[in-house]
Amino acid sequence: MKEYVVLVDKEDNQLGLMEKIEAHEKAVLHRAFSVFVFNAKGELMLQQRAKDKYHSPLLWTNTCCSHQRENETNIAAGKRRLKEEMGFSCELEEVFSFIYKAPFDNGLTEHELDHVLIGRYEKDPIVNPDEVAGFRWMSLDEVKEDIEVQPNNYTAWFKIIFKESYKEISKFV
Repeated sequence: MKEYVVLVDKEDNQLGLMEKIEAHEKAVLHRAFSVFVFNAKGELMLQQRAKDKYHSPLLWTNTCCSHQRENETNIAAGKRRLKEEMGFSCELEEVFSFIYKAPFDNGLTEHELDHVLIGRYEKDPIVNPDEVAGFRWMSLDEVKEDIEVQPNNYTAWFKIIFKESYKEISKFV
């Protein structure tokens, strides 16, 4: 089944649809979201991407991320994908968005208007092994330090979000 992404301009106005792989091959700006789930201790739930992902396999990243479907709200998309990847649901709040561009070694490029969503959850997830290799809870300070020491263990977009939006994200801990 083909997956499509929503093409957008810099103001997030929809311009059309394109097959996901084609959008990544052509580096076309499209809508995306990144979910950050925290527990009461202020720890962030990280996921390790499954080994069979078409890019960034086995790298650590935020709780989940993906692309909205046409006519799907950012919150609905975040909840859908959180359930599909991590096996749970929680309330989500959209806190900011930004544009980034990250090329990969395999010739694909993420060029996304990324909506950052924050949620709270206290239990461990029941991950979908087709999507997720593992998970862990870490404080933001631990994540920041680990990215500095082992940057190649993390996805490009997570490092960008973390570097550019650390202060914004830390407000929700």
